[in-house]
Amino acid sequence: MEKRTWQSYLPLVFVACDLLTAACLATVAASYGRKQLIEQKKNVDKYSVDALPLLLTSESLWSGVAYVSAVYLFCPYTIASCVAQTTTVFDNLVLAAALVAMVRGYPLVFGGLVAVATYQSFYPVCLLVPGIISLVQEDSTSALMKPLLSFLSSLGILMIASVEVAGSWEFLEATYGFILAAPDLTPNIGLFWYFFTEMFEHFRLFFLATFQINAFVYVLPLSIRLHRDPVLLATALLAFTAVFRSYPALGDVGFYLALLPMWKHLHPFMRQTFIVGCMFVSTSVLGPIMYNLWIFNGSANANFYFAVTLAFNTAQIFLVTDLLFAYVKWEYQLINGSKVEVDGGPGRLTLQ
Repeated sequence: MEKRTWQSYLPLVFVACDLLTAACLATVAASYGRKQLIEQKKNVDKYSVDALPLLLTSESLWSGVAYVSAVYLFCPYTIASCVAQTTTVFDNLVLAAALVAMVRGYPLVFGGLVAVATYQSFYPVCLLVPGIISLVQEDSTSALMKPLLSFLSSLGILMIASVEVAGSWEFLEATYGFILAAPDLTPNIGLFWYFFTEMFEHFRLFFLATFQINAFVYVLPLSIRLHRDPVLLATALLAFTAVFRSYPALGDVGFYLALLPMWKHLHPFMRQTFIVGCMFVSTSVLGPIMYNLWIFNGSANANFYFAVTLAFNTAQIFLVTDLLFAYVKWEYQLINGSKVEVDGGPGRLTLQ
């Protein structure tokens, strides 16, 4: 009988990580739904008399828990990441655990997990903002300092351990420097590779800073507008970083898509679901085809593949903005009713 090596068990490890991630996301959805119902009961006297159909129910929120797990486990993007055995699977597990700590109110655990996620890929540092907002809403006395101290101390320990292993601080250039400077322009599903292939070298630093800022510039305005819903804020930030990071992966997209069923009650207010759905399907099919035609067959060029990746990222932006505007409309109609009047006549909310 042939002896099995440890490599033969690797697929089971990745499947187990995805199952744990799905369980963590289901926990996030359950805790979030419970908090939403409690908050709704507190503010029910502020709602309009005709807002009854818009109120959340326990049945709809609990069904969202099952949808969250199902979407993550059966999303083609997460399945592709698991089959390819990418480290994104482990990143998603850490992020899901951090979200659990955020909604359950564990500031020290949350700070440590965000430190691990930041240590892995840098961009999750933006999750500190929605996490602190959520924890402050639970406990305003010490929730601000605990996650920050936990984050800084955990990240410091990880850095010191890396220095001991690497022998110097030069590993920073090969890790975070690589992420920020984006020297490898191998084609991927992101936006960096094509722009910087065509970029003149003396413009590179300016546009590199512009592209990197895009991943973080939305933190402040979204935090101001969505401070009452930190989980939605965290989801929006994860979506924007999945689009604007220098080396995105399909697993990043699948992770935040799995969180969207928590707001399935906003679907009637969304106006671009059909267009976005068609864009996701078409780009997911055409992406591998155009890549194969360009790289392997030589019968296409970079413009074909980049057009697909640009449409794919545009679909993600459309999806997130449509979700956020649907949330604004739902929140407005809860307070003011479904009849919008402007100067005594019927009005309509439009996105400018």
